[in-house]
This record gives sequence, C-alpha cells and structure tokens, in this order.
Amino acid sequence: MPFHTVVAPMTATVMHVPVDVGDAITAGDTLAIVDVMKMEHAILSEVDGVVSGIDTEPGQVVAVGDPLIIIDTSTKVSAPANPVKAFDESLGSVTKTNPLFAQLEKVDALRTDAARPDAVAKRRSRGQQTARENISQLCDVDSFLEYGGLAVAAQRGQRDLDDLRSKTAADGIITGVGKVDGVAVAMLAVDATVIAGTQGYWHHHKIDRLLEVAKRDDLPVVFFPEGGGGRPYDPDAGNVMTAGLQITSFARLAALSGKVPIVAVVSGRCFAGSAAFAGVADVIIATESANLGMAGPAMIEGGGLGTFAPEQVGPMDVQARNGVVDLIVADDSEAVAAAKRYLGYFTGTTVAGENDNQDVLRDALPHNRRQTYAMAPIIKTLSDGSSWFELRPDFGPALHTGLAQIGGRTVGIVASNPQHQAGAIGPEEADKAARFFQLCDAHGVPLVSLCDCPGFMVGPDAEEQANVRHVSRLFLAGAHLAVPIVGVIVRKAYGLGAMAMLGGNLHAPVATVAWPTGEIGGMGFEGAVALGMKKELDAIDDESERREAFDAAVARMYERGSALTSAAHLEFDAVIDPAATRTWIVQSLSAAEPIARAARYIDAW
Repeated sequence: MPFHTVVAPMTATVMHVPVDVGDAITAGDTLAIVDVMKMEHAILSEVDGVVSGIDTEPGQVVAVGDPLIIIDTSTKVSAPANPVKAFDESLGSVTKTNPLFAQLEKVDALRTDAARPDAVAKRRSRGQQTARENISQLCDVDSFLEYGGLAVAAQRGQRDLDDLRSKTAADGIITGVGKVDGVAVAMLAVDATVIAGTQGYWHHHKIDRLLEVAKRDDLPVVFFPEGGGGRPYDPDAGNVMTAGLQITSFARLAALSGKVPIVAVVSGRCFAGSAAFAGVADVIIATESANLGMAGPAMIEGGGLGTFAPEQVGPMDVQARNGVVDLIVADDSEAVAAAKRYLGYFTGTTVAGENDNQDVLRDALPHNRRQTYAMAPIIKTLSDGSSWFELRPDFGPALHTGLAQIGGRTVGIVASNPQHQAGAIGPEEADKAARFFQLCDAHGVPLVSLCDCPGFMVGPDAEEQANVRHVSRLFLAGAHLAVPIVGVIVRKAYGLGAMAMLGGNLHAPVATVAWPTGEIGGMGFEGAVALGMKKELDAIDDESERREAFDAAVARMYERGSALTSAAHLEFDAVIDPAATRTWIVQSLSAAEPIARAARYIDAW
C-alpha cells in the first residue's frame, strides 16, 4: 500500500500539528505534539513520504488507535521540500545554557571554601582545616556524594535567600556518603564557620537523614562535631517547635552504637550538643589544641558557675587523663589519618607490613622476676608490622588496650603494664578494659590478653574510688563475650585480676598459654607467705633467719605456682616458647567458632 496511517499511541489531547498536507517528511520528523497528564509527547514519523491527509486538529481528544496523519510513501523523498524541526529543537533542549543550570552552578559555588576566604583564613589562623577539607582528606578521590547541600538556616523570614546561601551554606553541616579505601562510609562534618557551628532546624534534619541511611545500609560513621549546641535563633522553625527537645538526632546516633563503627573527630571547640555526639562514639580522636565539654563558657556563666575562657573548659590534658578522649594527635590532618586507620581495622583495609622476628621475645623479660619491664615492645613484636593502635593510653595506664593485626587478622589487645602499679587493675583499668571488651565484642573482633597481673588494686584509696563496682565491670563484660579470647600469661597471673583479664577464668579463653616465666597463684607469693606464715615468722627472733625462712617459703610457692607445675595440673593449656606466641594466637583463633556480633551497645564509659 502506498499510504501509511499514523495513529495515536495513547489517549491524549492534541496540542500542535506542525505539518500541512503536501509537506515532505523523513523518518524521525515530528508529526504531532500531544498532552498526557500535563506532559508533552512527540509523535514521530516512522517513514519517508509526503503528507496526504490530516485527521486531527489542536484541542481534539484522541484515543489509542485513532488516525492522525496519512503519509503517501510512494513518492521518494531525498530532501524534504518543507522540513519539520525535530521535537527537542522546536521546544528547546535542556543544556547548560539553560537558566536552571546557571542558578545551580551559582548556588554550588557558594558552598565551596573558595567562596568564603575570610572564614578559611580564620580556620588557618587556628591551625585547622575546613570541614570540606577534612571530608576530602578522608574520602577516596571523587567518591563523596553530598546529601542536603542546598540547605540554609531556617531564617528565610528575616534574611534574604542569597545572604543565607552565602552565610549559612549547608546550614552548618556537611553530610554524605563517601568511600574510604573503597568502603562506603557515612560522614558528617560540622562547619564551625557557619553560625559558630550551632545546630539549627535543617542541620538536625540532615543529621537524621544521613543516620537513617547509615542504619539502613550498615555504614560506618565518621562524625566531625564542633562548635556549640542548639542554635538559639532559627525563627522559621518557631511554628513547628519551641525548645526542640523532640529532635531525634542524638538518639539516632546512639542507636547505631554496637551496630556499626562510630568515630568522632574533635578539633577546635566542641561543647554541649556537639560534645554529646562525640560522647556516644566508639572512639574520640582529638587534636591537642581541642576543647571538649558538655557546656561551653556561655552556658557555664549562665548557670551562675563562673566565667571561663573556652580554653579552660575540657582541655586535652584533662580529657586524655580522665579517659574521655581515646587518642590525641597534633592537628586535623593527623586526626583524619587516624580515623581512616581506625576504620581499616573493621573494614579489612589496614595494611600492616612486615612483622618482626619473633625470636626476640625469648629475651623480652628481665631474669629478675621482680624487675619491671615495658610491655609495649612485646605487643609491637607480636603485631603485624606497625599495626598496633593504642587507645586511651593516658587513662588506666596499668593496662594497654588497642587494636592490631596478627596474622592478617584484626584483634583487640588487652595487656598488663608492669611499669605502672605493677600492672594491678584499679578502677580506671577495669573500666577501660571492660569497655574495650564491649567494643571488640560488638564488632566481632577477637581478643588477645597478655597477662602480667598481680591482681586487683587494693587498699583504702582504691575503695574510695568505688573499687568493688568498677572492677566487677570487667567480670560482667568478660562473661558476656561472644568473641573468642586467647590468653597469654607472660609472667604473673594472680587472683581475681588475672581471672578478669582472661574473660573470667583461665579456661574462658579458647586457649590459655604461658611463657616459661609464668607464675600462677591466688595472690602474690610474697604476700601469701607473709599472711599464711605470720605466726611462724614472728616467732623467729633473728632477722636474718626470719628472712631466710621467708625466702625459702616463697621459693616453695614459686615452684608450686610456676608455669610448668600449673600446666601439669591443667590450670591452663600449655607452656610455650615465647617465639611461638603468634602461632598460638593465629591458629587458636582460626580454630574458634565463627564469630557472631553481639547485639549490644558500647557503653560510653
């Protein structure tokens, strides 16, 4: 047939018929434009030819299959006598010359650091990076996807929109998802150059949105809190809230505890609401010039408690010593690098490097069993390369806690520090270790306990610090562990303190081994003799004879409690060559049951 009928492909209203009878057309030319649900659709020719009939007109409602245009295909068309413009050309195409693109580019430009040279200069004067620089350093190149970047402060009723875009870009917080060493991570960075880092109405909405994404997709969270707390003046929000205590941001972040790794990076002044965000994180990494506190100077003065400079509130020498901050570094760049490294232990992206010669462990301890020594070199030798990452080093210093890789696997290490109170576990050490047990358990990280512990700290001073409750936390945490422990008795394993370090008792670990230097007892040998033989020793008048009797009794107790004797009584599993410690750790953990993550939050303390 020489004629081709073009029919309506849908029910629609005809808006425009750009052809007339006699027009020559080619395939792809527009024959009609129709309206469906307020959207314009072009009906294109599928053939070459000449229009011989038009069966529709603008305004007509057509149904599916109704004839619209008749084309005579018998006439060959090489170049249309009256060419019809294509649909996208006739109505205009969407390109970057479109005013909408120009507006978007203008708004995007306002969100860059280059648009705020004064604010950037102020950051530089304080030795700080900008919020966007922190995000950029943390992320793999070009991987960050920003959420809510067009937000401005909820002050449109009082301020011009251009002013808000310029002065309150992103409403003071940058949120989004980026990749860190190829792994997706939720990132939130407060921009303290915007209204002093205060938390406004849309600011909180952005936090909530990103934490919702993190929860849904099990994304680790890195939060850069800074500045003050709630913003005192966001008038646009006045119609929907008064105090704003119904906001869910703090609870949302806290609800992620134990489910995904959470890192807080603190720089500058971090008070009130910002400090509350930091406080629920797994770890707090801070710069040495930072200040961190639950109230800033204004709130303290408002409470009638005196006038203080910001630098007097929560300085890092205080917050490291009291255990609030896990790691202190020199500056923002080091803080971001530390956060990136911390995440690597949980995402499997940490590259440890070559491990040390294990034979040096045979000479790690002094021959004098009462002489102190440093445990840190032993930890570093056991760890792969430079993977040892200590947490809270200045708090509870009789115990080391931190992450490392051993045999390519992330482990948590708890280790005695004989150079501080002989390695005895006091209230601080118990709190430190109990929380570290929780952290590792929540994220499925097995534990290695290196024990040289003379027991729990004793005496009236310790009891004034609520010793009973604090040290018992370590038993509670150990009893509820889902991850395996490998116990290594380096030297002393005395009493309740050693039991608690090893998960509750010497058989709680998947394997408990001792070096030949190990000694096991209900309490220190010297103390046991002094108490148990008090009458006998007091009855010896000659001081040298009394000392000789004491030393002989201690020697007998040492022989009975030596690693070789105790292992023969099956109090633990083996006495090993110190150089074989890594092998025992790696093989014991590989033989353990698959690790199930605990469904528990990590205690803030």
